[in-house]
Amino acid sequence: MLKFDAEKFVTEGEKAYSLRADIEQIALKVQKEGISNIFFTASGGSNAVMQPFNYWMESKSSIPSYLLTAADFLAVGSKKLNKNSIVILLSKSGDTKETVALAKKMEQLGIRTISIVNKDNTPLAHHSTYAVNTFGYHPQELAFYFLIGKIMQVNNEFNDYEQFADELKSLPGDMNIVAQEVDSKAKEFAEKYQNADYQIWVGSGDLWGTTYNYSMCVLEESQWLRTKSVSSPEFFHGTFELVEKDVPVVLLESEGATRPLDERVANFATKYTNQFTKFDMKEFTLSHISTKFRPIVEPSVMWAALRRVSLHLEDIRDHPLTKRRYYRVVDY
Repeated sequence: MLKFDAEKFVTEGEKAYSLRADIEQIALKVQKEGISNIFFTASGGSNAVMQPFNYWMESKSSIPSYLLTAADFLAVGSKKLNKNSIVILLSKSGDTKETVALAKKMEQLGIRTISIVNKDNTPLAHHSTYAVNTFGYHPQELAFYFLIGKIMQVNNEFNDYEQFADELKSLPGDMNIVAQEVDSKAKEFAEKYQNADYQIWVGSGDLWGTTYNYSMCVLEESQWLRTKSVSSPEFFHGTFELVEKDVPVVLLESEGATRPLDERVANFATKYTNQFTKFDMKEFTLSHISTKFRPIVEPSVMWAALRRVSLHLEDIRDHPLTKRRYYRVVDY
């Protein structure tokens, strides 16, 4: 398989998993101090990565949570922010200017912050109350599973947390299996749509952040392909009018509570376009993850599948995923 090192991925996954105890201690400490609400905030794809965890809390926890871009948070603020708030930030580089500026502001206000970064000695970590360096190892969501899962467990809202966290140790291996299962489909998709003028990507629930992230940060930012992302419920309030013959529609189908919303999109799209593709979570083999936990790990698993699409697009189009025209290239 193209650029596939299963052993390395599992090894890096073990390193990411080794952070569990440290992250759980952070969760226990902030919970003991008191949490009035939680703000998830970052920029671009990092914000999208946190969407499933805000969704998880909104649907399963009594602790109020909010998802804001760092720039919006800086410009507008929030009347809900108070001394018992927790602000969770994510920046792979650890130097995203809006995110760092927000961390500095929270530091000045005495608001506790927890930052997830991929490097040591970053400005974001320096200005955060707590910082976790995941070194860029995948699944990148592990840190959030441990942090949010533990907070919810202590709040008596996730009694299965220990079982869930134990099973996560095997998630990287299962993600490797999914990558192998989907590779031929991913290559076929990349070959077919490598030069598509326009694509519509649809998702919901736990996978909405993944849908948005992949559309913007891979297809648009990394491959310069014009893409529209829309949530499954919102699809029928505008975007579906653009569906016709030869318009590619791609659905990331959840197996969580919002699956009926996805199925409605699939039923419509198959009638009106001959270019419909879906990546269905139910089709992926997860031998070590209990059925009740599968919806929670959807973002990680779908990333493993879509990563195969990304690598094939990069290869077929001879367009490196790291190539940029503007991002960190020009002043803006």
